[in-house]
Amino acid sequence: MTQPTAAPGRTRATARPEASTGTTGPDAPPGPARTYWLEHAWLTDGRPHVEPGVAVGVTDGRISDVRTQVTTPPPGATVLRGLTLPGLANAHSHAFHRALRSTVQVGSGTFWTWREIMYGIAARLTPDSYFTLARAVYAEMALAGITSVGEFHYLHHAPGGTPYAQPNAMGEALIAAAAEAGIRITLLDTAYLSSGIAKRRGGEPPEQHQLRFSDGDATAWAERASALASAVEDSDRTLIGAAVHSVRAVPAEQLATVAAWAEEHRAPLHVHLSEQTAENEACLAVHGRTPARLLADHGVLGARTTGVHNTHLTDEDIALLGATATGTCMCPTTERDLADGIGPAERLQRAGSPLSLGSDSHAVVDLFEEARAMELNERLRSRRRGHWTAAALLRAATADGHAALGRPDAGRIERGALADLVTIALDSVRTAGSLPRLGAETAVFAASAADVRHTVVGGRHVVRDGTHALIPDVPAALHRSIAALRG
Repeated sequence: MTQPTAAPGRTRATARPEASTGTTGPDAPPGPARTYWLEHAWLTDGRPHVEPGVAVGVTDGRISDVRTQVTTPPPGATVLRGLTLPGLANAHSHAFHRALRSTVQVGSGTFWTWREIMYGIAARLTPDSYFTLARAVYAEMALAGITSVGEFHYLHHAPGGTPYAQPNAMGEALIAAAAEAGIRITLLDTAYLSSGIAKRRGGEPPEQHQLRFSDGDATAWAERASALASAVEDSDRTLIGAAVHSVRAVPAEQLATVAAWAEEHRAPLHVHLSEQTAENEACLAVHGRTPARLLADHGVLGARTTGVHNTHLTDEDIALLGATATGTCMCPTTERDLADGIGPAERLQRAGSPLSLGSDSHAVVDLFEEARAMELNERLRSRRRGHWTAAALLRAATADGHAALGRPDAGRIERGALADLVTIALDSVRTAGSLPRLGAETAVFAASAADVRHTVVGGRHVVRDGTHALIPDVPAALHRSIAALRG
């Protein structure tokens, strides 16, 4: 059989991102040093608070100096008017799901009927078309203040399961797309080997539309993932992590192989966990234990691991995740869009599970809305307000989100941290009248992605005054890439 090939030039994403993004655009990567003056800044050293007049020095993509009480911009400084926060982390993304927005709202159904529509889009993607779509999606994220994305990637092969001539052509397309959109990526290379839980070894074989997701077994997955990880040259821009799609998609006897790969590479490990009650029921019927317990028994849980959704958990599951310091990534806008349910985020955090946030299916790309929705969901369930402070919700969207993606050196405006910033307007129709000292509350409970005015990644001004410096017409790029997939 002839192997499918990718179009030349689009899969060479493991070169340094500068080779993909170029250095002559409207705002080229910074030189050795530059200074940003922040009209108001949310600082988290000690007690989180808003500080007026902050000068941030940047050298080689990192914050080299933070000076407070700087009442006027220093000579030559780039001025960021509004409230500046650390760059946001989108800890869970499926870039191609962006093509489903609005079309899946026709009629009714469940997660399982939504999944059939998703398979149709997945079947049409090639390395070139995925690059084009993901580039536009990641640019949309940059416009929303997202400086780093965790891409939960399982579209590995051509339809039918035949590997591309370059086995990681699809993953490399995503890496190149993030580089050209100006944001960091943690590519969570996902093991997806079976269609369901079964008593026989190997689980249920993949269905026809799942063949392109599967490497056959976890050993083959690990070999391909290792080749991708070894090709990445710029870890500041690109990290390779691992993912277990779910206990449905990775047979129990192969879970340890994925966990061992993540441990060997000191890489983040993510897993869809208890998103659906049907998954729990099947796991109990076959293995006599919950998905969380099954993952624990095979070495998947731990401080390097993040469970995504964690919706339908038992009390024992919650205690288990907390005791192992396994993280929780909540995706409230997707969870409500798919009618999945409300996960026990507050109880998980109290048990010891750090919280992060993701836009998942991209029904909405807005981390402020994700943070707000997590609190408002709890209010609806409990009929009580104030489960988290605004500062705690911002921490989930920043520092803890970056940590879940393998970047503990991001998500704060401090010396030595990655120079990733996002500035929101304080004079929009949503934020006008707010008190600057209540910046965290304004960001979470008033602002939206539409209020982002500036996004800085590694000291590079990627979004300036609400316009993407590298992709000036992001809506047109989204329209063209999605229309091409719909035929």
